[in-house]
Amino acid sequence: MVLWLICVAVVAACTGPPRQGAQRLTLDVGHDYGDLFADGKLPVGDGKIVTDGARGGYVYACPRYAESFAAGAAIGAAVRGPWFSADGQWYYPDMKTHVQGHVQHHGEFSETKSEGVRVITTNDLPRNHSTGRFPIATDDTAYQYDRNPNAITAQDLTYVLASEPTYGVPQCIGPEVGVMLSGVVLFSALDAGGRDAGAWEVQDGCAGHPEVTGSYHYHTPSPCLATSDIAEVVGYALDGFPITGARVSDGNILTTRDLDECHGITSSVRLDGRDVETYHYVMTQDYPYSVNCFRGRPTTVQGRAQRPVPPGR
Repeated sequence: MVLWLICVAVVAACTGPPRQGAQRLTLDVGHDYGDLFADGKLPVGDGKIVTDGARGGYVYACPRYAESFAAGAAIGAAVRGPWFSADGQWYYPDMKTHVQGHVQHHGEFSETKSEGVRVITTNDLPRNHSTGRFPIATDDTAYQYDRNPNAITAQDLTYVLASEPTYGVPQCIGPEVGVMLSGVVLFSALDAGGRDAGAWEVQDGCAGHPEVTGSYHYHTPSPCLATSDIAEVVGYALDGFPITGARVSDGNILTTRDLDECHGITSSVRLDGRDVETYHYVMTQDYPYSVNCFRGRPTTVQGRAQRPVPPGR
């Protein structure tokens, strides 16, 4: 689980304001992008972190976020699971064990838009799917690899986002990068020690788990999201840009190599009931999975700052 050592306010503080005029990558609707990972084997993203500027396929971590990884190295999954290849360079998601249980929660979520602002409130409990049973029980197979001791608890979070964000030069990220329409928080690709969370950590069947404050979150695309299509919004990044799935059509799936340095692209998206040509981030199968830098100015999440910084997990 990603370490809560910095808040989104720090992200804004350690980067300058976005500048307009940057070249945008646009989806080629006539191109066959293929299905690069149809064999089910994904590359492990360990070590793909930068702090001096955005780079495609790497998490552009703000300095304080990157500094937290040394303290978090002993936190999280302790054993490399049998879903890794022998050389540790690849992993097979379909072979991963999942945290047992089907716990129902009362998810509370609202979204309003007015005068250039989108306001999302959530208790961070999934409103359309169950979760595994946390803390991970000692008799759960997952416990052999990841002994997550945290329980899922309701949060009280408000996201005040620009509904028409300004596209600019890349900004570094912290642990939290967005919020999904399922009501669940989206974290970066990294665990507390800066490793590929999708490869190392054991999540439930919906690709979620809690961190030390009880905040349930995803690091990777959840199979329980409503859609995986590129034209459909599944969430919003902290800078206000939408997040979509990666499926262009059957057998035509975007991956990291098809996206810009922040894991985004410009294409037609169904947004607020209209088809809009806009920049958006894409949830991909492969690392770094979603937002790895911000194209706009990130907001501070209301409901996080008033809590003391926990020791982390």
